[in-house]
Amino acid sequence: MSLVFERPYEFVPPIRRNFWPWLVQSLRLYDRHLRKNEGVIDSEIRHLDRFKASLDAGHGIVLAPNHCRYADPLILGWPARELGIHVHAMASWHLFNQNRFESFALRAMGAFSVFREGNDRQSIETAVDVLVKGTRPLILFPEGTMNRTNDSLKPLLDGVAFIARTAAKRRQKKLAEQNGNADVGSGKVVIHPVGIKYLCIGDIEQWAHRQLDEFEKQLGWTHMPERDVRHRTIQLAEAQLALKEAQYFGRSQNGDLPTRRDALIEHLLAITESEMKLDNASSDVRERVRQIRTAVSTRFFDTETKPEEKRQLRRFVVAADLAQAISSFPDNYVMAGQATDTRIVETIQRLQETVTGKADQSMPLKAVIEFAPAIEVSPKRPPRGEPDPVMQSLTSSLEDMLERLAKEARPVA
Repeated sequence: MSLVFERPYEFVPPIRRNFWPWLVQSLRLYDRHLRKNEGVIDSEIRHLDRFKASLDAGHGIVLAPNHCRYADPLILGWPARELGIHVHAMASWHLFNQNRFESFALRAMGAFSVFREGNDRQSIETAVDVLVKGTRPLILFPEGTMNRTNDSLKPLLDGVAFIARTAAKRRQKKLAEQNGNADVGSGKVVIHPVGIKYLCIGDIEQWAHRQLDEFEKQLGWTHMPERDVRHRTIQLAEAQLALKEAQYFGRSQNGDLPTRRDALIEHLLAITESEMKLDNASSDVRERVRQIRTAVSTRFFDTETKPEEKRQLRRFVVAADLAQAISSFPDNYVMAGQATDTRIVETIQRLQETVTGKADQSMPLKAVIEFAPAIEVSPKRPPRGEPDPVMQSLTSSLEDMLERLAKEARPVA
């Protein structure tokens, strides 16, 4: 469960000393963790010169990658090591509550917390300060939460542009004061879109069939006919959906998978919103989940909340998190003509995570990390009611990279 119930939110600042990230990089602890816990054993970095050019120019730099795996933040440690630099990163509050060691490790590597369920001014100020000083690049995931789907991009949150634009304005003012010139011509803030694509190393057949065998055993399916990996994956996805429908509707539903998926998501959110008496004006699943989690967090720590009410609030969060997890299964992702080996692996791992809370990460992966050209951030806000050009450029760049990188995976019949 990603919402922390043990205690109310408290901002966790980064450790700014360079000793700890230097030590981690020197001992290659990134590599060990990624290999053991995420299955990532190789990498390829493309267009690193674009990133280096921004560093050499002294810009405040935002690295804005897509976010589909827990490995993503650590993956960006590899280009940082190659350039001999360290980074800061904004990370969800719940990650600092796994255990003391992981909390310290995150802070030592430059991460600081953000409260996704509320307006975290201290986290935003820390992010802006990092960019104004410009001593380290800042990693911000513009999708807000992990997408779990490598080849598609969720709608981006405009917080990235707000942070970058605020920093650009303050940086320009600071340099102008230092130089006595309003047009200093330097000290820019830029955003580098970063495309991360995971590719399977070797044939997935043996790995996939082994994982699917375990799923079928859990369902009591024995003496099944021979089927290919793609059909088995779709069949088990439908079975897991039917089980969740039976849990929340009382029985499985009719229709194709996308229609049933959307109906279950709407049921989970609408029932929860009704029971919590929340007004919903959004059609976006992530925003509705955020509103539910925000309300739960506020009520849970109210001194007048009774134990039975807290149990109910936990149930609301479980339902909201399930809705968000189910929304990560896009239409036609593993259908004929569109399925690839990486999509099959992702789908199986998402099923495992949804059912057991933990995915099997033994499939060896290679991470491709591609840096797009820098997007210069103007300190001026766009006119009210008009699209933000920074967010438009960022979305277009990430979508173009992911569409191209997706073609590097092997098709599955």
